Amino acid sequence: MSEAFRTKYGPWALVTGAARGLGAEFTEQLATRGLDVVAVDVLGDELQQTTKEIAERSGRDIRPVALDLSSPDFMATLGEQTEGLEIGLLVSNAAAGPVGLFVDRSLEEKQKTVAINVQAPLALVHEFAPKMVALGRGGILILSSGSAQQGSAYVANYAATKAYNLILAEGLWQELREHGVDVMALLPGATATPGYNSANPRRETERWLSVMAPRDVVTEALDSLGSGPRWVPGRANRVSAFVIGKILGRKTAIRLIGAMMHSLYGSKK
Repeated sequence: MSEAFRTKYGPWALVTGAARGLGAEFTEQLATRGLDVVAVDVLGDELQQTTKEIAERSGRDIRPVALDLSSPDFMATLGEQTEGLEIGLLVSNAAAGPVGLFVDRSLEEKQKTVAINVQAPLALVHEFAPKMVALGRGGILILSSGSAQQGSAYVANYAATKAYNLILAEGLWQELREHGVDVMALLPGATATPGYNSANPRRETERWLSVMAPRDVVTEALDSLGSGPRWVPGRANRVSAFVIGKILGRKTAIRLIGAMMHSLYGSKK
């Protein structure tokens, strides 16, 4: 499997948000599948440690690139760092996901969320998709979210950015598949990442959630790449997505998600 995966999506992958959480897990599993990885994150020191450990375990070339994806000129630096490398797989994972009521969050924070979650993936796809088309192969995996499927209270702006990710990936899936490039939006639900934990969900109400391990989310994502325009990891999450998207009315779905979010984060600023 590793050789076929490397032939289709190698020899290099680029993963954003790679210092911890899902990004670190993507880097780890891609290295295990035989790819060298350009690992990008704003957390420079943590990124250095993560990539060093993965390189030692896997024997692959794992190159850390410390970059702030909210900077409008980040692609100039990234272009220099990837010059001469054949990037066969782009994993646009980095995201900003502040939790709280919309009216309590600053405009600066909201705009930074849009920069990281929307403008950065757009720039990355713009840069690397044409090169994959020219090669006639490759893959693009864009991290969306279960919150992208309807308006989500307490993460209204974040959910809106993730809806962009979802629709972008679905459109590109249709455009690029005839050129041998697989595109997929990944819509994880609650996942036990540092970002999720730092939002401090109420643990007493979390027990009815299907909180997945990053390892399981990433394994499903990589195994499912090429199977369709979107993937919801976790059977319970897929059932929930079906009910919310196909059975409940839009207003009911938004209210239901809002009640769930309030139980997890109500009164958080």
